Amino acid sequence: MISKKTEQLVIATVGFFWAFLMWFSTAAFSTSISGAFGLTTGALALLASSALWLAPPGRVIAGWAADRFGAHNTFSFILAYSGLVSIASAFASSYDVLFVERLVVASAGISFVVGIQHVSQWFDEHEIGTAEGIYAGTGNAGAGVGALVLPRLYGTNFGDAFLHLGVVALLIAVVYKWRGEPAKDVETAETARANSGVKDTLYVWTRFAAIGLMLAYAMSFGLEIAMNSWLPTYYAIGFEEAIAGLGFTGAAAIQTAAGTFAAVQSFNASLFRPFSGYMSDLWQRKGWTPYPFLSDEQDYAPRVHWLMTALVLITVMMCALSAAGMLGLLPVSVVVLAGFGVAVSFGTGGVFAIVPLMFKERPGIAAGFIGGVSTAGGIVYPLVFGWVPNIHTGYAVVAAVFFVPFALFFVWAMRSEQDLSEHGIGSRERWLGPESGSDRSVPAGGDD
Repeated sequence: MISKKTEQLVIATVGFFWAFLMWFSTAAFSTSISGAFGLTTGALALLASSALWLAPPGRVIAGWAADRFGAHNTFSFILAYSGLVSIASAFASSYDVLFVERLVVASAGISFVVGIQHVSQWFDEHEIGTAEGIYAGTGNAGAGVGALVLPRLYGTNFGDAFLHLGVVALLIAVVYKWRGEPAKDVETAETARANSGVKDTLYVWTRFAAIGLMLAYAMSFGLEIAMNSWLPTYYAIGFEEAIAGLGFTGAAAIQTAAGTFAAVQSFNASLFRPFSGYMSDLWQRKGWTPYPFLSDEQDYAPRVHWLMTALVLITVMMCALSAAGMLGLLPVSVVVLAGFGVAVSFGTGGVFAIVPLMFKERPGIAAGFIGGVSTAGGIVYPLVFGWVPNIHTGYAVVAAVFFVPFALFFVWAMRSEQDLSEHGIGSRERWLGPESGSDRSVPAGGDD
């Protein structure tokens, strides 16, 4: 018999894996959809971008809902509606209908912050990094599985794929509702619910550390999902001759090759995320705080220092990708891409090894803000990648224009010697009232 907390971790992980698979399943069939509906390049780019449109606001709402209504209720609801619409999209008779339906299906990705809140309510501080890493890393692998497996399994028949994905989502939703429990005890669940008001939400949004962690997640996960949608285009255009030399010709072959390259980044970013969570736990146990420009006063300070290491590596790897591309070295580019995926996993795992500890009374609200607003990077970065004259220089441009300032703000926010969860615009008492000195909680069966 597995323990209750392990069961909850498994349920959340399976749910998020399937949600992530549905989220990027449209991209796996972009070539087939284009052929079926005669799309222009612009329409195809719009379809790829649309997968991310609902993530920023949707994750903010989903995180709040997890605190308010319980993760098991919120997650099962997301899987149910996205599964039903996925089934409907299999029978879409026009592109306009398909576009709207796939936009709704893509919102399955907002479930990430719900699972983060769910896992944080079951695991102790010394193991939270590893647990969140297992959850998020396994779930994120859904994008790589979709890119690698779906075209091989269904060929160009995207209708059957969308139908089957939706049916399984409904089944998982039933299991999540049936077996899921919101927290390890009633008090933990009620504390999160009692701290889910408007002022609590605004308080979290105005903490400098929360903003810094949001920017760090924009540098990691925001970048990861941007690359999921951008890499097929990048390799098809930037290394056209080299790919042709490998024997890939025709729409199906190009779709397969593009999916394979995209999977290199996605799989590494997913597979190493549990390791990143473990490293955050390790740095915490060892008390490692190597950076003199970051605070070392807080109990969770070593985790902040581990995340700083990840941000440096991500920035360096972005520049290395540009260098490999400008030199025209396809094999080197793929190797760098693999290392890039690992660096991204260090960032994504590092962020959410901190969030549940820094904002333990409001884990869903914090996860929704940090994990939601940061996904806007998935929309913005590809625009920059495609805008620069030389397609290979886009990575270095994003690193210089966005990532260096983001990292500098992170350093500034994490320099405070006071509790980082309280340092921000306005005091804790101003936002939450005179009783904010101690955690607000509601006894079992109590009211707000």
